[in-house]
Amino acid sequence: MLREIDNNLWVAEQPFKYWGLEVGARMTVIRLESGLMIISPIKPDEQIIHQLNKIGKVAYIIAPNLYHHLFISEFQVIYPSAKLIIPKALNIKLPKLDFAQLLNDNNGSLEDQVDYLLIDGFKILDISGASTLNEYVFFHRDSRSLIITDTAFHFDGNFTFKTQLAARLLGIYGKLAPSFLEKLASKETQKVKQSFQKVFEWDFDRVIMAHGSIVETGAKLKLKQGYENFLSTSL
Repeated sequence: MLREIDNNLWVAEQPFKYWGLEVGARMTVIRLESGLMIISPIKPDEQIIHQLNKIGKVAYIIAPNLYHHLFISEFQVIYPSAKLIIPKALNIKLPKLDFAQLLNDNNGSLEDQVDYLLIDGFKILDISGASTLNEYVFFHRDSRSLIITDTAFHFDGNFTFKTQLAARLLGIYGKLAPSFLEKLASKETQKVKQSFQKVFEWDFDRVIMAHGSIVETGAKLKLKQGYENFLSTSL
C-alpha cells in the first residue's frame, strides 16, 4: 500500500526476489504542481491505484534504469495520458515501447522540483556478465530526498535471515552501498566517481532505494562512506 513519508512524497512496496533472495521492490511517488510522478513502478493493484487516484493525477511514469521497466506498460494502460520518461538505450532494448521523452545524457530537472543525474560508468553483473545500468538518480528538493534504484542497497534486520546472510557475504549488511559484485562489473570508476561528486552537491538527508530499508536521516554521510569504500577513494 501507499504510505506517506513526507509532504508530497509517498512510497509503495511489494515482495520481490532476485537470485532467490527476498529483496523487496519499492516505487516512489512525488506530487508536483502538474500531478504525480511515479519512479520505478511496481506491479499495480486495486489498492495502489485507488490511493494514487485519491492524491492526484498521474502526470509522469519514470523508468529509472535499463532494468526497472517491468510494470511501466501496465501503468501506461491505466494512465494513458501520463508522460513516460525513460533512460537512454531503453528504447533500443524495448523498441516497441511508446515513450514521450528520453532523460538527458548528464543531468536536468523536471518542473524545477526534481533534479536528475545519470550515474555514468556504473555496471551490474547479470547472467550475460557485466551490463550497463544507465541509472538516473533523482533529488526531490522540498523533502531533501535522494531516490536511487540499483546503485546502492540497504539491507538490515528488517529482511529475512537468508537475505541478511547474503548481504554480509557481499559486504553491505547495514551499509548504504553497492556490493562487491557491482565493483567487479564497474571498471570505469572515474566516471562513477565524477557522477557521485555531483550527487553529493545536492542537499539531501534521506535516501530512498528500490531494494532495502529507507535511510531517513544522515543518509548523505552513509552513502558517501559506502561509495568511498566502493571506489577505494575519497569523494
